[in-house]
Amino acid sequence: MDGHSSCGKSTMAKALAAKTGYTYIDTGAMYRAVTLFCIEKGLVGNDGTIKVQELESLLPEISISFGKDADGKQYTILNGRNVEKEIRGMEVSSKVSPVSALPFVREAMVAQQRIMGGKGAVVMDGRDIGTTVFPQAELKIFVTARDDVRARRRYDEMVMKGENPVYEEVLENVRQRDYIDSHREVSPLRQADDAIVLDNSDMTMEQQDEWLMQHYLNATR
Repeated sequence: MDGHSSCGKSTMAKALAAKTGYTYIDTGAMYRAVTLFCIEKGLVGNDGTIKVQELESLLPEISISFGKDADGKQYTILNGRNVEKEIRGMEVSSKVSPVSALPFVREAMVAQQRIMGGKGAVVMDGRDIGTTVFPQAELKIFVTARDDVRARRRYDEMVMKGENPVYEEVLENVRQRDYIDSHREVSPLRQADDAIVLDNSDMTMEQQDEWLMQHYLNATR
């Protein structure tokens, strides 16, 4: 499942995995974890400039995995630490696209993703799953929505977590990420030729889950 930022890919993928018994792999969280590592190590500036050589030398020190809490909710682990809340904030969101555009970062994450999904029975979402990570996937979905809708969803999500975002800043971040993700040199965001497009701008969560389940059933019959 590929698509633009804040279009609900992760929510849909988690729901489908729960219903089918498949393993859910949040590849976007992996790039966010690398970005958090960069921020904490002082490798990325406020203007988005990255100390590329230092990051490349430290990349082997980065260990990313996933865990589940008592309620079964998945969280991201960076070097043994639960960083789920930290990686969803605006600071990471504003820097994740340039970090994830680095070829050596993508190469390392794609290698890990292929290992995670190599045995099948996984639901994986990101930017280049159907085009780069698993181009032979049995079902490819490309999710999109209007940028103002995606910004509002992201804004509401942050407010629910107790943050105080500015809507205009969230909207600008969504637009910047769209541009960077679509124009990066390595594995740019694009719709795979055999992907099915879902524009969920005006759909409820129930409607999109029903839509996705029907396509899953069609693909697995």
